[in-house]
Amino acid sequence: MRKFAMLKWLWLSLFAVVLDQASKIAVDSSMQLYESIPLMPYFNLTYVHNTGAAFSFLSEAGGWQRWFFAVLALGISVVLSVWLTRLKDHETLLAVALSLILGGAIGNLIDRLAYGYVIDFLDVYYNERHWPAFNIADSAITLGVALMLAESFGLGRGDKVN
Repeated sequence: MRKFAMLKWLWLSLFAVVLDQASKIAVDSSMQLYESIPLMPYFNLTYVHNTGAAFSFLSEAGGWQRWFFAVLALGISVVLSVWLTRLKDHETLLAVALSLILGGAIGNLIDRLAYGYVIDFLDVYYNERHWPAFNIADSAITLGVALMLAESFGLGRGDKVN
């Protein structure tokens, strides 16, 4: 059972998926496609569909990208799950990072399989320049990657080096 000790962090993946899907359902049920609601300076809720990957990469590819990105997300999810089972007890920060990335990947995978696109709605901008819209799953992935980078530079290691 010690081999699966780091799977205790899967609650974080589940939390990311639930928060992501609940927010997308709320946006889809209360907003019209392309509707934008200003919330504060430099930040809107803007409902869009993304058939591509990050920054709408391959969004105009004709449909095959739906299944490509779905298979890719599924494969990454399997790899992350196996990686989690192989972590040592002291690799907590890496476990948190992998769990966040896993939750984000699954959140966007659910959208691709259910709708053929990912629901994005977080819109950050400055003047007339808008960052591509994103969602909670994308945020979980980004935070997870940032934590992985921090861990790779020694953050969270302490004195244990098993």
